[in-house]
Amino acid sequence: MSARVTVIEHEAEAGLGYFAGWLGDVVVHRPYLGDALPDDPGDGLLVLGGAASAWEDDDYPWLPATRALLRAAVDHEVPTLGICLGAQLMTLACGGQVTRGTNGLEVGLGQIVPVADDPLFAHLTGPVPAIQYHQDAMTVLPDGAVLIATGTQYPHQAFRIGQNAWGVQFHPEATPAIFAQWSTELTTHPAEELNEQVGAAEAGLVASWRPLAEAFAAVVAENARSGSITVRNH
Repeated sequence: MSARVTVIEHEAEAGLGYFAGWLGDVVVHRPYLGDALPDDPGDGLLVLGGAASAWEDDDYPWLPATRALLRAAVDHEVPTLGICLGAQLMTLACGGQVTRGTNGLEVGLGQIVPVADDPLFAHLTGPVPAIQYHQDAMTVLPDGAVLIATGTQYPHQAFRIGQNAWGVQFHPEATPAIFAQWSTELTTHPAEELNEQVGAAEAGLVASWRPLAEAFAAVVAENARSGSITVRNH
C-alpha cells in the first residue's frame, strides 16, 4: 500500500489546491465540518492554512488538538509540513511565538529567498515567486529550528525542525483561482491588480513549488518504507 499523507483542512476556501495532484495519496480531515482529528499522523502530516489566528481556540475549537497532533508528529520525526496557519500552529506547538504582524497584511505575489540548504528547497537557486495572504507572523521560531527561507515584509518564511518537519508562511499549494477567491475580501489592496500578477506568475509558481511538494511526498514515502513508529496523540 502506498504512503498516505494525513491532511488537516481548516476551511473550504483553503484546500489542497495544486497539492491535490502533486502529493499522491491523501486523506483529508475537515474539523470545521465536524470531522474528528486523527489520533495518529500516519505516514506524514500536512496542516493547511485558514483565516484563524493560531491562538483563537474559542472560535476554532479543534486548534488545541491540531497543535497536539503537530507536536506529536514533530517529536516522533513523522514527516510534517505546515502551511501558513499550519506553520504558525506548529510554531506555537513547539515553543515558538506567533503574534499579529507589525508590518501589516502580506498579500499577493511575493518573493521567497532561500538562505540554507534543505531537501525541500534544494531545487531553488535564488529568489522565487510565492503567493502570500497573512497578517499574523511567526516572530520567534522554536528552539533549534533552522531558517531556510526569508522575505522582505516578514523574515520567517520557511523553517525546519529536526530532519522531517517544515513550516512555510507562504502558500505553495495555492492556485491563481484560489487566490482570486481570497482576494474578494480585500478592502485595502487592489484585488484585480494582485490577481493579474498572480495569474501571470503561474508558470513560475508551478516550477518553484511542485518540486517542493514532490520532495515532501518522497520523504513521506521513505518514512513509510522504513517502518515508522505509530504515534498516538493523547
